[in-house]
Amino acid sequence: MSEATVSQRSFSDQIRVLGVARGQRSVNITSSTTELITRVLFTDGQTVSAGAPLVELQAREEDADIIEARANVAQAQREYDRYKALADRGVAPQVLLEQAETALETARASLQAAQARRGDRVIRAPFAGTLGLTTVTPGTLINPGAVIATLDDTSTIRVDFPLPERYLDVLKAGAPITATADAYGETPFQGRIALIDTRVNETTRAATARAEFPNPGGRIRPGMLLRVVVQQGQRQAPAAPESAVQYEGAGAFVYRIAAGAEGSTAQRVEIVAGAVENGFVEILSGVDVGDRIVGSGLNRIQPGAPVSVPRAQGQRAAAR
Repeated sequence: MSEATVSQRSFSDQIRVLGVARGQRSVNITSSTTELITRVLFTDGQTVSAGAPLVELQAREEDADIIEARANVAQAQREYDRYKALADRGVAPQVLLEQAETALETARASLQAAQARRGDRVIRAPFAGTLGLTTVTPGTLINPGAVIATLDDTSTIRVDFPLPERYLDVLKAGAPITATADAYGETPFQGRIALIDTRVNETTRAATARAEFPNPGGRIRPGMLLRVVVQQGQRQAPAAPESAVQYEGAGAFVYRIAAGAEGSTAQRVEIVAGAVENGFVEILSGVDVGDRIVGSGLNRIQPGAPVSVPRAQGQRAAAR
């Protein structure tokens, strides 16, 4: 048996829910047309910047349109230069020069349109992030909607979870939040509530809250199941180690050590237990701060019988 002392500790009400990790931005890279892939410009797991080219689709018609448009621009430029020289000498009327200038601008616009269509044959990253695995290679025929690769921005992880409506008045955006994942045991990830939805679900009586967690190193991955804990209602209360509290039916009790003429005795005392946090039980009533209680070995105690328990190291030092 060992001795423990009822001490003052901090407790808080906890909201425990499950949520699924999502990237700050996530997208499936797809094509809007059916076409052959001619070049793959990325590798699996690569980190890319916004606008980086990912795959190039076959573009024979677009390349031919560009060649034709460039020839038209060259022809229009020659016509414009000829009429300008004649107009400067007063040989050609000004109207012909204006017509040649219009034709040149039209040809240049056609070239820009052809180049834009050619650019559409290159699929680019819409934002900076990390690419997932892919199965496409040069020569793959891609169809509309088929996934070429996944792209996730995991610098910040978002988790949506249900928040019971009774907590809406005490929890606001910016409140701290903690989460754990099975992959990392009890290692906590610290974040904050970023936003609480404006509507409450009529069936569940809960609003959707969105939490954000900084994710340096990409430890949390999209799709992971996270156990989210929200602390609220911080308070101070008497507490005893979990090993010092026994439960019987709906009640709980501890053994208080009382000094007597013939030595210390163990008195069974009923308590009202509250929250359990970090190995300690909140005691709402029954014993007071400073009371000595039996910390372990409760199954070997007979109420009212003499007990011999060693004091904690700090207590022995104080006694000396």
